[in-house]
Amino acid sequence: MLFSRHQPQKIAMPNIKKIELTSKEIVGLQARIKNLDERHPDIQKIGALWRRFIGKVLPPFPHYGVYHNYDTDFRGTYDLLAGIETEPNEQFDSVTIKEGKYLKFSAKGELHQAVMKCWEQIWAYFQDPSIDERRAYETDFEVYKSMDEVEVYIGVHYL
Repeated sequence: MLFSRHQPQKIAMPNIKKIELTSKEIVGLQARIKNLDERHPDIQKIGALWRRFIGKVLPPFPHYGVYHNYDTDFRGTYDLLAGIETEPNEQFDSVTIKEGKYLKFSAKGELHQAVMKCWEQIWAYFQDPSIDERRAYETDFEVYKSMDEVEVYIGVHYL
């Protein structure tokens, strides 16, 4: 037998790239989020945040969804800023996407489904104990390039 039954095998993940980014400023509207709350329609905040942002700003693509200020990890609370790359101003919130190492996941298709596909890949990837990366939980972000294309960048540390 070529592989031991108990030997961990890496999960094949298409569309993942290791990259280094410089910092950039994103400006928009922000909300405090807890993933567990997003399962309950009466207290969901993410959809409402995006509707407010698109309704108030109607920006051209790309749009950014920046996850930052994590209490702990994906189980805790964090801030989500829906915005665009531009100079900060007093009218909107802003966040700096931190310089560093990221994994880029990407998908095309109906936007909601493409985003969910990326996040499912991310969750599966980081459950694999054989990978070299660990989530940094500093700055993660989505880039909506068009109505049918998204990239999700996850900040990482290497072991």
